[in-house]
Amino acid sequence: MNIITTLLSNLNYPTIFFLMLLESTVVPVPSEFVVTPAAYHAASGSLNVFLIILFATLGADVGASINYFAALYVGRPVVYKFANSRLGHLCLLNQEKVEKSEKYFDDHGVAATLTGRFVPVIRHLISIPAGLAKMNYGKFILFTTIGAGGWHSVLAILGWYLHAIVPEDQLNDKIAEYAEYIKIVIIGLLVLACIYFGVKHYLKKQKMQA
Repeated sequence: MNIITTLLSNLNYPTIFFLMLLESTVVPVPSEFVVTPAAYHAASGSLNVFLIILFATLGADVGASINYFAALYVGRPVVYKFANSRLGHLCLLNQEKVEKSEKYFDDHGVAATLTGRFVPVIRHLISIPAGLAKMNYGKFILFTTIGAGGWHSVLAILGWYLHAIVPEDQLNDKIAEYAEYIKIVIIGLLVLACIYFGVKHYLKKQKMQA
């Protein structure tokens, strides 16, 4: 974890890529404290905010692909065994979290790889059930890219905004505060979207049966 702390204090495009790769596997690296501070510094001209989003999203794609292929080839028993191992617990992973991500995937279908990128805990694990379900890789990587790109864009906008109102020594506290608000809003929107499409599907089914 000391290595991660060092990387967080020296953000550049390769470290952003690497940290977001880790976040999309099973290593607990919070994207809020990578993309948002990077965008904060981009507002002063030291980095390019569009390249931040690009490298963060590419890193997420690679990390998610590692999870996807690992789950695809080793199967559920090995995934659960790792989740319940000491190493899995060091990565803040357990079987309950994996099962939660599987349920989310089952409930939302292949689109879960897109929407799941916005959901805490689910975000870095949603690629595991996609691999277990043998989801088409092209569709998987497309949805992952859109979802990860959208999430990183939200964080980048937050970082750019905070640069104008928050001194750097207060940045991490404000990121944590605003990130909670963002999560609540996004989860609320996802719930509303699920209700909307659920009702739409139900009405269409009733119409066909009439």
